[in-house]
Amino acid sequence: MTASANYIEQVFDSAATLASALAKSVADDLRRGLTARDSAVLALSGGTTPREFLRELSQQVLDWSRVTVTLIDERWVAPNDERSNARLLRENLLQNHAATALFVPLYCDAPDPETGLPRIAARIAALSLPFDAVVLGLGEDGHTASFFPGGDQLAQALDAHGTAQVLSMRAPDAGEPRITLSMPTLLDARTVYLHIQGEKKRDVFDQVIAAQGLLAASPMRVVLDHAKSPIQVFWCA
Repeated sequence: MTASANYIEQVFDSAATLASALAKSVADDLRRGLTARDSAVLALSGGTTPREFLRELSQQVLDWSRVTVTLIDERWVAPNDERSNARLLRENLLQNHAATALFVPLYCDAPDPETGLPRIAARIAALSLPFDAVVLGLGEDGHTASFFPGGDQLAQALDAHGTAQVLSMRAPDAGEPRITLSMPTLLDARTVYLHIQGEKKRDVFDQVIAAQGLLAASPMRVVLDHAKSPIQVFWCA
């Protein structure tokens, strides 16, 4: 285990052991929330990395009917689109024990995220925040959530004093238009995780924490710099 002022890193020997350990840790966060407040709220990332972790989390025994799950960010695509993060959660998490969880999507039937933003913002405002746990991912360009370099709302999303909980985001490397929770909303969580796998992501993270090169001022670096408590980093090769 490696620790610094703004992160604590745990290294695992395989994706399977990481997925199991992360699922157990997040489930413990949810159980603490259920005990303390009779409900728990969880925000998760999409992409390809978390699939095994999500399947492991779906097997955790707790009262999922009192858990609300949402996404950290979403591509503005239909829920059945293969690139939909909501679809990823439906197929990998919202089954087994977790089938009874309440899912709050970051997509609605609107032509673009800007038009749909008021409805999505109302959904997030209705949650019992702060989150009990947030599980971030990391892109090779140093982005996390939909905090893409060059994003049209990046400054607002990373504003530590900003009041917006959710924003739209368009960026050259983002593909589709997106919607994302803001950095303050995510970092208010009781526990924040960063889930990374593979040597490429390891190299990216090393450059981020060393503030080297183009990643010295990356969105992930900004997030680390503003963490209220150490981010729990789970990594395997």
